[in-house]
Amino acid sequence: MPAEPIFRIALRGGALLTHPRWNKGTAFTAEERKALGLIGRLPFRINTLDDQCDRAYDQLRAHENDLRKNTFLQSMKDQNWVLYYELIRRHLKELMPIIYTPTEGIGIATAKSTVYTLLAGMDPSRTLSVTLDVGTNNENLLNDPLYVVRLAKCTYVARFVQLVRKYYPHSLLHFEDFGVTNAYRLLERYREQHAVFNDDVQGTGAVTLATVMAAAGVTKSRLADQRFIIYGAGSAGLGIARQLRDGMVTLDNIAVEEANKRFYLLDKFGLVKQSLGPDKIRDALKEFIRPDEEWNDVATNDKGEVGLFDVVKRVKPTVLIGTSTQAGAFTEEIIREMAKHTERPIILPLSNPSKLHEVKPQDANDWTDGKALLATGSPFPPCKQPGGKEYIVAECNNALIYPGLGFGAVLAQSRTLTDTMIVAGTRRLAALSPALKDPDDALLPDFGEAPGVNLEVAIAVAEQAITEGSAGVDWKVEEVRAKAEAFQWKPVYGTYVYDPDVTVLSELFEDTGMNTCLSKSEALTVTSTAFQPDSECL
Repeated sequence: MPAEPIFRIALRGGALLTHPRWNKGTAFTAEERKALGLIGRLPFRINTLDDQCDRAYDQLRAHENDLRKNTFLQSMKDQNWVLYYELIRRHLKELMPIIYTPTEGIGIATAKSTVYTLLAGMDPSRTLSVTLDVGTNNENLLNDPLYVVRLAKCTYVARFVQLVRKYYPHSLLHFEDFGVTNAYRLLERYREQHAVFNDDVQGTGAVTLATVMAAAGVTKSRLADQRFIIYGAGSAGLGIARQLRDGMVTLDNIAVEEANKRFYLLDKFGLVKQSLGPDKIRDALKEFIRPDEEWNDVATNDKGEVGLFDVVKRVKPTVLIGTSTQAGAFTEEIIREMAKHTERPIILPLSNPSKLHEVKPQDANDWTDGKALLATGSPFPPCKQPGGKEYIVAECNNALIYPGLGFGAVLAQSRTLTDTMIVAGTRRLAALSPALKDPDDALLPDFGEAPGVNLEVAIAVAEQAITEGSAGVDWKVEEVRAKAEAFQWKPVYGTYVYDPDVTVLSELFEDTGMNTCLSKSEALTVTSTAFQPDSECL
């Protein structure tokens, strides 16, 4: 066991009790209460962190619904960070949906920051949630004197990014919830200038890549051996296609153009093919357009569109991915047709929430006689196999990887988050797949293991950054694990020593004497979300 950290602080009395980073509540010891001016300000009994977690959990369970529970937890966060994060850590699988799912708007950005701390160990004082409100293009509202937001100018996001780069050059800028067009354009614009990450595009793509890599390990095949059908070509579907493509290029050493040929994308107009024309094909999809000559002998509807069943029948896919939010789109006919041509069909209905999944895992399992390799976008119970054994359905959850990707980039002080760094993180996640030890086990680790999984991802990312020369630190690869473990913030109280002369926080560990604090510019993670018209002004 490492020695309990000792913190030198200059806060006393009410200032200490109202500071969520340093407030211990009833856990202040008798010695600390005397030295820090807390006598008479707290109840008599001294509690441990265990006591506080038990009491807080009982209070939490007394609330009737998830939104009220979310409000209770947010109030706790405003008062005591250590208790807040430790309580959620102890009940991770139960409380993760509570802190994230019930919220909208800025709540998403703050929840993402919380996840970086919970699952990667990012110091919460070094994360900042930002919501970019770029106004409306509704003229009636713009002319209303009571409407207080001005429509953003075309330099709005550019100025924001410039400020982040100036004051926090080694930070990670995490984008979330931009419209599909802006998401890709902003990512491409800034990815060479700063460590930028878009979870809707890259996070979904990365965890799906890890899932498919694990499945390929079960089937003893390569990524480049797969034939992919992606049903739903929005930001998630396109991000998955690009991430899988980049994985092939990096791991299987094939050209980008050759890798693109493995993909068949479908959207509301059916298969993305040449004859749909520019009015029906977004610019972002151009690299995945299928030539018409492949489909001349395939039946189309009266609009010249090719449907999912006909694509499955022609392509004979090994991987079928759903990001369409079209419940039941993967019918029995489609799944059975796929299963005719591949021994272990890889089926990933990833749409959220569960009621919008393209196929229920148990149905896919039944229609393939228990041979399907499955992962979903929401939690599902195990499937009953023909022989009575249960098959654990992996949850393809971004939170298994994006905190580690971001933490690794910050740890290495990388100016960019490169494709090869992301692929290194996905390889590490795939290597942790339980299915590699038992082919009938889950394709991904259980979400309860997410903190340890993200640490491994972060280490792999930082190691890759050092190897390829993207890092801003002068460490050797062999030093990364120890640095990562030392850099992680843990929800522990430690012992407080009053020092009125302290101006820069120091964390002194009795066993090493090492000052582990970094400047803000070395550790900030900015999570940003935006709600806006899909405007080129961004």
